[in-house]
Amino acid sequence: PLEKMLPRVQKHHPGDGCLLVKKAYEFAENAHRGQVRKSGEPYFIHPVSVASILTDLMIDAPTIAAGFLHDTVEDCKDITLDTIRTEFGEEVAQLVDGVTKLDKLDFTNREEQKAESLRKMILAMSKDIRVVIIKLADRLHNMRTLRFQPEERQKAIAHETLDIYAPLAHRLGMNSIKSELEDLSFKYIDPEAFHDIAQKVGLRRTEREENIRMVISELSEKLDAQHIHYEMDGRPKHLYSIYKKMKGQGKTFDQIYDLIAVRVLVDTVQDCYTVLGIVHTLWNQIPGRFKDYISVPKGNMYQSLHTTVIGREAIPFEV
Repeated sequence: PLEKMLPRVQKHHPGDGCLLVKKAYEFAENAHRGQVRKSGEPYFIHPVSVASILTDLMIDAPTIAAGFLHDTVEDCKDITLDTIRTEFGEEVAQLVDGVTKLDKLDFTNREEQKAESLRKMILAMSKDIRVVIIKLADRLHNMRTLRFQPEERQKAIAHETLDIYAPLAHRLGMNSIKSELEDLSFKYIDPEAFHDIAQKVGLRRTEREENIRMVISELSEKLDAQHIHYEMDGRPKHLYSIYKKMKGQGKTFDQIYDLIAVRVLVDTVQDCYTVLGIVHTLWNQIPGRFKDYISVPKGNMYQSLHTTVIGREAIPFEV
């Protein structure tokens, strides 16, 4: 795992970052030696997975190092915060200390209506936002391995994740982590509905992928003609968002048509509005579904344009 991480760390953070990450890897490997998780796997797999998630986020080397070390003070004999400070410096020690303090907060028994104030408390407690990002990576790997917990604990942790951590990821603009946390929580909270939707989505996957390919092809042709520099990709709607739409709008799965979305990344704000104009000349816009987050950014300063249009065979999709 380290061999895969180091080139990415070096690419995004050239300098001494690789040395710090390598040292943290070796320290944590030694500290957790002999410890096992509920799955029976070596405990060290967990901090490696957390650090790997952080590396994928292209975050800085001290945060990745803290990802390796985040459980050492709490779970390893003879390792204190002073040990981390001496070995890795004040910055890494503060990150590890912040995560250790967050770990002591247990929200599994709190009422849902308190979730918003708890999220604010987590952010207020954290002097450094990177502490929250490490905690989100930690929670994501724990959710990926939740099957090894007793059923009652699975549901409690899944509810906590859905109430606290997925909205935190959303607030920080970490959409891929938010979506995965929601889908994993959904899987344990309502397994029957999860597997039902997953099966139905699977049956239509080929059709959806073909629709995405066609949309990208048509739009690319127009953008190339305008000499606009862009990156484009398509994604299916994640399972929990389909479930929420069905519950919130009282619809059956067959009534949910906008199961696909296409994202276009461009270089300038002007290009955003140009692409929007091209999209609306290619396909008919659905009234009331256009959102301008450039002129009015979201609370986390997210900025983009969102529109929903009608494609071929009257299938709606988002851009």
